[in-house]
Amino acid sequence: MRVNWRTINAARNSCAALSAACSLYGFNLRLTGGPEDDITCYSLNSLNEPEYREEIRHASCTTVVGGPHATACPGEVALYADYVVVGEGEFTLPRLLAHLEEGKEGPVPGVVTKDTTLPVDHSVRLDAFPPFSVLKGYIEISRGCPFGCAYCQTPRIFGPCMRHRAIDTIAFHARRYRDIRLVSPNALAYGSDGRHPRLDRVEHLLAKLEGNVYFGTFPNEVRPEFVTDRALELIAGHCANKRIAFGIQSGSDRILREIGRGHTVADGIRAVELSRDHGFEPVVDLILGFPNETVEDEAATLDLVRMVTRDGRVRLHAFTPLPGTPLAGTVPRPASLRAERLLGRLALAGRLTGSWMDPGRRFFRAGVDTSP
Repeated sequence: MRVNWRTINAARNSCAALSAACSLYGFNLRLTGGPEDDITCYSLNSLNEPEYREEIRHASCTTVVGGPHATACPGEVALYADYVVVGEGEFTLPRLLAHLEEGKEGPVPGVVTKDTTLPVDHSVRLDAFPPFSVLKGYIEISRGCPFGCAYCQTPRIFGPCMRHRAIDTIAFHARRYRDIRLVSPNALAYGSDGRHPRLDRVEHLLAKLEGNVYFGTFPNEVRPEFVTDRALELIAGHCANKRIAFGIQSGSDRILREIGRGHTVADGIRAVELSRDHGFEPVVDLILGFPNETVEDEAATLDLVRMVTRDGRVRLHAFTPLPGTPLAGTVPRPASLRAERLLGRLALAGRLTGSWMDPGRRFFRAGVDTSP
């Protein structure tokens, strides 16, 4: 039985992780540019899903779809895909492939079809699966998030409890890289419950890694309230990056409370100032257009944009109501002409990037920003 993986730029790291997991069970994923016999697997997010829907619907092979959109809308995806993997795929996908290879009938836990649904019966222990094998990817060090921000799919896919890969396991796989990039929803929460930092464990991790380590920047950004003098001293002493990336998301404390962000604007400003004081360039993620955003809220966010871009950078995106989140189905507030003019000027000056006009653009670009 031949198992293919549809190459999609936004799912490269998922491909690396699931290819490694499947190989443990004797299934080797073959990269393809379209559906091919016998089975073709897809990982889709909610912005690129429309691009592949008809391809999957009309495929002449068996199709398996996972990823954030499949987890959020399994019944919808099952209308055009043969099998839908819900949630984490490291164990569910190989189990489904074995089920198909052996010709078994009946439902598989964690898999939805147009006729059957069986809930997931496990959670993934990260150390049970390598982060990558032949196809290299970033090293995922943590999974899960306890904050549950209303716009974010991450805690709905991976749960509210953080799980961490062991330091020795991370160090073993990091030896394959000269430039070491890690994946985490909040790198400075490594080894902790996600709310209370354990910088002793972060220090132990960084001390074990050999090479150019990029920590607290893409693709392992941090939360602003975790940015402290001690945290920045650890990064400066062990890592190669000259930037610290974190999300503040809005310049309005009212909006931050409504979306359940769990920090204040003052926390964000403090993180910006501390980053500068320690010689790092702050890179701040912000969102415009939350459904309850007022003119005053937008103005507060634009003020924050101006402050950050004096000595740092902003990545700004238009709010997107992702399925499976509390804000699904809400209507984004269009950016004002004043906002578009300011953002355009800062983009031309090289101080701002993002997709405030077209939210899907970041999922279709040819490359990904991996600058330190």
